[in-house]
Amino acid sequence: MVAAARAMDAGAIAQEYDALFGGVGKPEVYLFGSHYLSGFLNEKPLARLRETLAELGLGRDEAMPETEDHIAYLCEVMRYLIAGDDVAVANLTRQRAFFSEHVQPWLPALCDAISAHPRAHFYAVLASFTRAFANVEAQGFDMLD
Repeated sequence: MVAAARAMDAGAIAQEYDALFGGVGKPEVYLFGSHYLSGFLNEKPLARLRETLAELGLGRDEAMPETEDHIAYLCEVMRYLIAGDDVAVANLTRQRAFFSEHVQPWLPALCDAISAHPRAHFYAVLASFTRAFANVEAQGFDMLD
């Protein structure tokens, strides 16, 4: 990861991000779970995620253009479940349930899509790191049994 970050300047990384995930209309690579779980955006997986978020007392900031199934949003929810002050919500049981239902089922497909894209350089390395990190998380949650 460090070598990939050093090999490109911040501007080049930003351009790669825009080329892969941005643009007008359909992006080259989707960052939304619903796309990988149902083939469409704003589908049943997003509705289930919103139900879970409501149970956790969380909701989308209306100022944000992305829906809650964006990978960055889900990572932020995981951060909250790990580091939050409310132990009734921020605990290993909730972390595992959220990860197992809303992250783990589609994150490998996202990593595959990024890694396979011919214009992904920095983000291909990040996808590899993310896959390894998610595998360690899954193994850690499996050890809770």
